[in-house]
Amino acid sequence: MKKLVVALTALAAFTGSALAADMPARYAKAPAPVMPVYNWTGFYIFGGGGGGLWAADSNVETFPGAPVALTRDQRLGGSGWFGTVGAGYDMQFGGRWVAGIFGDAQFGDIRGSLSDPFFFTEGRQKLETSYAGGVRLGYLVAPNVLSYVNGGYSGSEWSGTTQSFLTPGGAAVATTPSFNRNGFFIGGGVEHNLDIFGISAPGWFMKTEYRSAFYDRISLPQTFVGGVPTGTAITFEPWVQTVSTSLVYRFNWGR
Repeated sequence: MKKLVVALTALAAFTGSALAADMPARYAKAPAPVMPVYNWTGFYIFGGGGGGLWAADSNVETFPGAPVALTRDQRLGGSGWFGTVGAGYDMQFGGRWVAGIFGDAQFGDIRGSLSDPFFFTEGRQKLETSYAGGVRLGYLVAPNVLSYVNGGYSGSEWSGTTQSFLTPGGAAVATTPSFNRNGFFIGGGVEHNLDIFGISAPGWFMKTEYRSAFYDRISLPQTFVGGVPTGTAITFEPWVQTVSTSLVYRFNWGR
């Protein structure tokens, strides 16, 4: 009896193996693609350009001595283009978070009008240079796409003006000096690897950023052409908005 059981067991095992050998191979599901792991920690440099505009509250007041307003505030404005360069350092943490520090400078021609309704004159006011240093905090919406906000210190350099009468071919009457202003900025943007365009360029990125900078009010003494003070000053409190697009190179980019 034992031999029969052993024989039947062996036959069943052999039959099962044969049937299994004759059966077509099962379809094996392909493993899910593994997303590349990118490292955002490290230094980077960038350069690009963009457009901007400034708006400023301004009035005329007596100068020197305790100022007395001669006109009400009016809103002035200007617009133009600029180039930018900068550098920074980022650190990735907590999986998808990125924080860093950076500094940059903008050089361009964002210009508008500086008016004196008391003397009925106007001159051209130009933002020549601005520079910033700050921090940013971002979140990786994809392994190679960073959405971020930033903020920090901003400085600016402005041209002087020559004030002329508001008549066709009006004669030059007075001048205002060039000046610097300090303030702060807030902004944000998106930075992404060029791979999303189908371009194989390891380490190369593109970023698009909006920035809004606020500066302190300044009083600009006016001087008649020839150097005699007019006894008045034009105040100027600018607010600058810019949008820029830059190419970025990250030195440590890898997988």
